[in-house]
Amino acid sequence: MTKLRRDALAVLKAGIAAIGTREAVRRQCVLSGAMLTVNGHPFDLDSFRRVYVIGFGKAALETAEELEKILGDRITDGIVLDVRRAKLRRIKSVKGTHPFPSEANRFATRDIMAMVRQTDSRDLIVTIVSGGGSALLCQPYKLSCDDLTLLTRALMRAGATIEETNVVRKHLSEIQGGQFARLAHPATVLGLIFSDVPGDDIGVIASGPTVMDTTTVADARRIMKRYDLLKVCRLPSCQLRETPKDPAFFRDVTNVFLMNNSIAVAAMEAEAIRRGYATRVYSTSLAGEAREVGRLLAGLPRSGEMVFAAGETTVTVLGNGKGGRNQEVALGALGSVDDDALVIACASDGIDNAPAAGAIADKETKKHVKDLCLNADAALAKNASYAFFKKTGDHIVTGVTGANVSDLFIAARR
Repeated sequence: MTKLRRDALAVLKAGIAAIGTREAVRRQCVLSGAMLTVNGHPFDLDSFRRVYVIGFGKAALETAEELEKILGDRITDGIVLDVRRAKLRRIKSVKGTHPFPSEANRFATRDIMAMVRQTDSRDLIVTIVSGGGSALLCQPYKLSCDDLTLLTRALMRAGATIEETNVVRKHLSEIQGGQFARLAHPATVLGLIFSDVPGDDIGVIASGPTVMDTTTVADARRIMKRYDLLKVCRLPSCQLRETPKDPAFFRDVTNVFLMNNSIAVAAMEAEAIRRGYATRVYSTSLAGEAREVGRLLAGLPRSGEMVFAAGETTVTVLGNGKGGRNQEVALGALGSVDDDALVIACASDGIDNAPAAGAIADKETKKHVKDLCLNADAALAKNASYAFFKKTGDHIVTGVTGANVSDLFIAARR
């Protein structure tokens, strides 16, 4: 451990600590008597006959646990779908799969839809919307889960952005792209939004189940044509479905942001300043091919500076190796990072398509590579970043964090 490594990892830890789901819920969801206030938005619980809590995504479980503490017996019923499960008092907890949908996800989504359909104008649905919800909340329109997985894999392997992928998902779904809100109408919907997408586009987060979609079937079809996916689908033209465009379905929907990546970046910057570094925020909506982003990050910091970014890169898969976009960012940076610098790329949810959250690239990594006679370029060609960093010992492992605000990046120079 060099001093630069120690400092950078401490800074990363501060960023992850700042996006704790439980703290965000306790800080921003306050109950006083019968009045629930969420980020300045008041809801008189006495004016509702029933209160439901429904959630999906990687922040759903921890949010539900905190809402049970806050709302207690005011919760009538609920379901949360996450990559983890736990025993809750008033809410059913279901474990699903990510990043690809499964029958478990579909069955849970079916139960969520049935619960939403039974509500009326006298009910409040507190809806937790968080990263990972696009795969977890899964009710394909005239498709099997296997078909949807096939299409999703093909989009990811082709290097499609999260925005493009979710446009297609919305138009192959019976619940995303504002269709949750249509099912809930005329109930009141309070959306608790945990953003995991660059730019905080609410229509992209979990494929926008509670917001009116601005994209169309034509947009989805263009994306599928761009990536040559129409032949992948086993059904003629994939039978894309238009999303609801009637404003009436969204009149009683209030979406409130509880968390985004700017909070993590601000915490990292504050810790770096405390440690004596000059700081700079490069971007909170960083995108691009992962290996190229790694090379970009390697050249950013000046002497004595830490540069921060957050966002979501893409990987065009050409090999058959294992690894996530953050590990590929670090691997891409390795050939460009100077001996007095480093690059860290880390998934804020702790899962980078592998048990690791990401990796670090610096002179210590290069020493390990030399000692082990490894070839970084060959690993990149195979998209084999996980095996590469497992050998060098330069993985970053956080465990599942229970948060998800996109990926976090640090580029530093001593």
